[in-house]
Amino acid sequence: MKILNNFFKLILIILLISCSKNDKVSIVKEKNIETQMIEAFKEGYSELENGDVLFAAKKFNEAELLYPQSVWAPKAALMAAYAYYSQDYYFDAEYELKRFIKVYPNEKNISYAHYLLGMVYYEKIVDEKKDLEPLILAEDRFKFILKNYPDTDFALDATYKLNLIQDYLASKEMYIGIHYMKKKKWIAAINRFKNVVNNYEETSFIDEALHRLVELYYRLGLIEESQKYASLLGYNYQSSEWYTKTYKIYNKNYKSKLEIKKEKDGMFKKFKKLLN
Repeated sequence: MKILNNFFKLILIILLISCSKNDKVSIVKEKNIETQMIEAFKEGYSELENGDVLFAAKKFNEAELLYPQSVWAPKAALMAAYAYYSQDYYFDAEYELKRFIKVYPNEKNISYAHYLLGMVYYEKIVDEKKDLEPLILAEDRFKFILKNYPDTDFALDATYKLNLIQDYLASKEMYIGIHYMKKKKWIAAINRFKNVVNNYEETSFIDEALHRLVELYYRLGLIEESQKYASLLGYNYQSSEWYTKTYKIYNKNYKSKLEIKKEKDGMFKKFKKLLN
């Protein structure tokens, strides 16, 4: 394939040189090159539908190289990126998309290229607890889309993905905070939970983070701080299971309705056994 790429590069160089020497380019030759380019594009599309994405991507690259001045060239470049993305060749897709954005910054499908690059980063998230880089890159790209292309079809999904990323990042903070709690590193744990409260208040971890702060400050004897976060939790998340756990910190004998029901069920089962 390297030899083939060099061959098409050579054709392009010869074409450019001939154009510079003689502006009267043959219409027949130009059409011939365009025909070859379209055929390569169609072949790439056909192979993409058949599932051979690697060969499809190569044909799209070939089409772009054959006639880079054509309106089909940016389409071919973007299709090569999508071909790689469709079968999880994320590193190849990332390379193609970055190149597309650099070479065709004013192309009408540029918003889709940015969105697809964001998706590439998002799909590369394997374990948010260990590797934050894909999360950060995806977050930056989706924020870029919302800022620069707010009226596109991709903005809505970018918002949804950003909410999920916020949950991922909050879960990372909670994971580390609980780890510090187990190691009895109270201040380090408090800082992590505070970060969730201050920066990820829209996530599903906010009520647990508030409870952890209540628990830790109470354990350290800082009752006023503990009560402050308990009030926040009670005001905003009174129906949460974490509010019930927080309430128990100040009311040791408190039992939730669920716990009372379980006790009654347990007593009823014991009573039934006595009758048997």
